[in-house]
Amino acid sequence: MLRRIIGRWLLAVLLVPALGHAATVQATLDRSSVQLGETVTLNLHISGDAGNLGAPDLGALGKDFEILGTSQNSSLSVINGAATSELTFGVALRPRREGLLQIPALTVAGAQTNPLQLQVTAPDPAAAAATHKDVFMEAQIEPGHGYVGQQLSYVVRLYFASAISNGALDDPQLSGGVVSRVGADLNYDAERNGRPYHVIERRYALIPQHAGHLEIPALGFQGDAVDPNDPNSFFGASIPISASAPAVAADIQAAPADWGKTAWLPARQLSLTLDGWPGAQNQLRVGQPLNLTMNLQATGLPFEALPELSLPPLDGATVYPDKPVSGTRNDGQWIAGWRQQAFAIVPERAGRLTIPATTLKWWNVLTDRMEMAQIPAHSVTVLPAIGGPAAAHPASPAVASTAVATATTTSAESTAAHATPWRWIALGSLGLWLLSVLAWLLWRRRRRSPSVVTPMPAQASARHYQQAFLDAARGRDSAAQVHNLLAWARAERPMIQNLGDLAQALGDGQQCAAIADLQQRHYAGTPAPATGAALLEVFKRGFVWRTSAARNDDADLPPLYPFKVH
Repeated sequence: MLRRIIGRWLLAVLLVPALGHAATVQATLDRSSVQLGETVTLNLHISGDAGNLGAPDLGALGKDFEILGTSQNSSLSVINGAATSELTFGVALRPRREGLLQIPALTVAGAQTNPLQLQVTAPDPAAAAATHKDVFMEAQIEPGHGYVGQQLSYVVRLYFASAISNGALDDPQLSGGVVSRVGADLNYDAERNGRPYHVIERRYALIPQHAGHLEIPALGFQGDAVDPNDPNSFFGASIPISASAPAVAADIQAAPADWGKTAWLPARQLSLTLDGWPGAQNQLRVGQPLNLTMNLQATGLPFEALPELSLPPLDGATVYPDKPVSGTRNDGQWIAGWRQQAFAIVPERAGRLTIPATTLKWWNVLTDRMEMAQIPAHSVTVLPAIGGPAAAHPASPAVASTAVATATTTSAESTAAHATPWRWIALGSLGLWLLSVLAWLLWRRRRRSPSVVTPMPAQASARHYQQAFLDAARGRDSAAQVHNLLAWARAERPMIQNLGDLAQALGDGQQCAAIADLQQRHYAGTPAPATGAALLEVFKRGFVWRTSAARNDDADLPPLYPFKVH
């Protein structure tokens, strides 16, 4: 009993600091447009310490809305000792008039919500004519016209006045386009000619593949309705019901004739960014990797339609692209594709390193015009490697000629005075220099030769990869060490793709420092130590993990950079 009391007291102590933060409030609507007579739900999301929250003051809504009811839903989660509480306060509203209605900022838990807008349109005459039925359907395409490759939103609604025990709604069939369901079904109430209905709304993303007149045939619904006035309904008796959504159509245009050979990207919004630049000093050293991440996001396009991300070859540096990451998400109405590409840029000489501007042309379907997303050019200062020689500045031809002439005169005078001793010293120096060059060429050839990696069995365990790395760590081959270290890491954390991912996933400072040193030797050509004793000592007891990141596969598409505009 005492142990349980102490445990609860410790949990309370942990939760108090987390719950003591000021509450943050956000307001959202489950739909952005409704017909007069339909209901809409205003959700107030409260994160943090809501205290003893009572019902918020909703008096400001009474002018344009009828408040039908409220609901609350709360949750508390503890992640890594940090507690997060969230309360959702739902308000069912019915608009009183047509037009663009404003939902003002509301004061909830000592904070103010963001203002919202709701478009209220007149009831559909066709739907009003069908209100004598217990079940009927509506369908529409938003917008009613578009371009090839642009996402259109296809909406179908099922209205029913009686209880439905079960039913099945057909999926839209379309030739010349791709249809996919987005978001979860919405459930709300609506009124048609004074009669209340329950409504189920379902949305689809429609992407036309050809120009012309695009039509979606009528959709059917089959189900069973329960009659509450029939005593047999309580024993499983029901009435078969059916309804049909009308066919709808949209006019689709082709891409502009003067668009060119670049990718056609009709989107509602598009952004292109490159993150990871060094801090205020804007400096790095030769051999020190500069890790940049390029992000491309487009609303209204799947990720398959987006071009691959790339950087051009850089003067004075080598670009190592990481494995790309991509995906498509949706907000319940519009899909949003995204691509992410990480790069490790390793400077090879001191000086000024410039990453040129990258541009991407796209078509804004909201303004119906071409726009340009751009990453500006960026330059960084590259300092010599620690312990390395400073950058050499070549002499001008005139200075070089003068130096040669002076050296010739001086050499002639010295030869006349001390011919024999200096001649042998010069020949010895030349021989030593030739031996140094030969040793350097042999070392470079050895580094460029492919590393021999011991093949692993198909079902090799992490222990096999660990042993292979420890064997490689005893030598001086950095390529074999990198290969076996990553193979060992992926055996334990499959999402690890490169040394940067591995360093971020580790929680031990010595292991992170060892990886940085290995990157320096592998990419910058820093001479390896006589033995890998330090590397072996740091990793011989295994990885000290902290976190890991998930990645997914990518599709092969044309690269982004060819679309650059100078």
